[in-house]
Amino acid sequence: MQQRVDEYISQFQEGYFTPMTLVVRLTEELGELAREVNHHYGEKPKKATEAEGSIALELGDLMFVITCLANRLDIDLEDSFLAVMRKFETRDANRWTRKEPPL
Repeated sequence: MQQRVDEYISQFQEGYFTPMTLVVRLTEELGELAREVNHHYGEKPKKATEAEGSIALELGDLMFVITCLANRLDIDLEDSFLAVMRKFETRDANRWTRKEPPL
């Protein structure tokens, strides 16, 4: 995923935005996701004149911007994800009630 985003961004002279700009874009995209979730599951339905949105596409937008930020900062997202999973698996190993294994 990171390589594909880099190949796309590398086509343009402007390249990646600054980390600050990417964080602002991330905030914008998170707001758009929140709006879609609110329309689908919250107490605020869309107006009849509003176009139907997609939670899946908003999540994709977030992934794109996160990937841009990681690439800009030379961070390997797979390494980051694995480190975070180890953190959760260690820290929260006994925090939640485990499901019984199927018979």
